[in-house]
Amino acid sequence: MNSFFPEIKKNFGFGMMRLPMIGEDVDYEQTSVMVDAFLNAGFNYFDTAHPYIQGLSEVAVNRCLASRHPRERFLLANKLSGGCFQTAEDIRPLFDSQLQACGVEYFDFYLMHAMSAKRHQMYLDTRAYDIAQELKAEGKIRHVGMSFHDTAEVLDKILTDRPELEFVQLQLNYVDWEDHRVQSRACYEVCVKHGKPVIVMEPVKGGALVNLPDAAVAEFKKLGDATPVSYALRYAASFPEVFMVLSGMGNMDMMNDNLSYMKDFQPLNQKETEAVWKVADILIKQNQIACTGCRYCVDGCPAGIPIPDIFALLNKKLAKEEDFDEKAYAAFSVQADACVGCGQCEDACPQKLQIRIALCRLVGLALCHLLLNGLVVA
Repeated sequence: MNSFFPEIKKNFGFGMMRLPMIGEDVDYEQTSVMVDAFLNAGFNYFDTAHPYIQGLSEVAVNRCLASRHPRERFLLANKLSGGCFQTAEDIRPLFDSQLQACGVEYFDFYLMHAMSAKRHQMYLDTRAYDIAQELKAEGKIRHVGMSFHDTAEVLDKILTDRPELEFVQLQLNYVDWEDHRVQSRACYEVCVKHGKPVIVMEPVKGGALVNLPDAAVAEFKKLGDATPVSYALRYAASFPEVFMVLSGMGNMDMMNDNLSYMKDFQPLNQKETEAVWKVADILIKQNQIACTGCRYCVDGCPAGIPIPDIFALLNKKLAKEEDFDEKAYAAFSVQADACVGCGQCEDACPQKLQIRIALCRLVGLALCHLLLNGLVVA
C-alpha cells in the first residue's frame, strides 16, 4: 500500500507513452499482454496523455485496459496538455473527449501537463486550475497535480500560487540530479518544502541509461548481474517523498525486466549508490545530447525531421566511442539539412535543448537561415 495515496498498490507505474508499435499504429495485442502482466504482478497505476503517440495512447488505454478489466482494478492518470486547448471554453470538451477515448467515467489522477513559467500563466488565464478543481468536485477527477519542466524557482512559485495541487511529477534520474537545466535535486527539494509527494518521469532518461558505455557497465558488473535499468529505477524509487516511478516499456522483455525488481522493491544500498554516482560521472563527462526521445519536437516540425532518432545515433557514437553510423543516418527519409530554422522544436522541448545548433553541427553547415532567424551559432 502506498503511504501517500492508499489506493496505489505499489510504487511503479506503466507509462503508456512508449508502447510497442506496428508501423504507425500501436501493437494492441502485445500491449494487452503487457497490461495483463502488469496487473497480475500486483501493480495498478497507468499513465497517459492526449498527445502521446498522437492520440493513440488513450486509444490503447481503452482497448487494452479499460475495456478488458474492471474499473476498480486499475488507476488511471491523464493530463491537461497546453497544446490541446486555447481558452477556458475548450477545457471541458477536451476533458470529456479524453474520458471517452480512454473508456472511463473518471480519472484517478489528472495533471496540469509540462508546467513552466509560460504555461503556468496560460493556465491561470484560462482558469485551467479552477476548472480542474470543479471537475474534481463533480467526481470526474480524484486527485489533481502537475508535471513539471522548468527551474526550481518557477516550481516554488507555482506551488505557492496553487497550494491545492496534491503532487508533482518530476524528471528525476541519477544523471539529471545535479544538471543545471533539469535541476532534479533542487526541484525535489522544493516539493519536500511544500509537502508535495513526487512521481518520477524519465528515470532512465528516455533510454539513455539503458545501453551504457563499457566503463559504466563495468562499474555495475562489480555488483552482480542486475541490469543498468534496475539501478536507474531503484535509484529513483529510493527517495522518501517519491510515491511513484513511471517506466515506458516498449515490449514484453522490458516489462519482465522491470517487474522482476520492482515487484518486491528494495532501495539502493550504500555500495549500489556509490556505483550509480560513478556511472553518472562517466556519462556526464561524455557530454551527450540530453534528449529523452519524447518526440514533442517532431510533431510540429515543418520538415518532419526525426530529431530524436538522429540524436540517438549521435549519442550512440559518444557512448560506444565508435564512428558515426552513416548508413543508418542515410536511411532517414528526412535528414538534418532539411532544417528551416523555425525553432518550433526548441519551443516544444522539455529539456530546453539547442536543437538547431546540434543539427547544424551534424551536417557541418553554418546555415545562413539560422542566422537570419536570430540564432547565434557558437
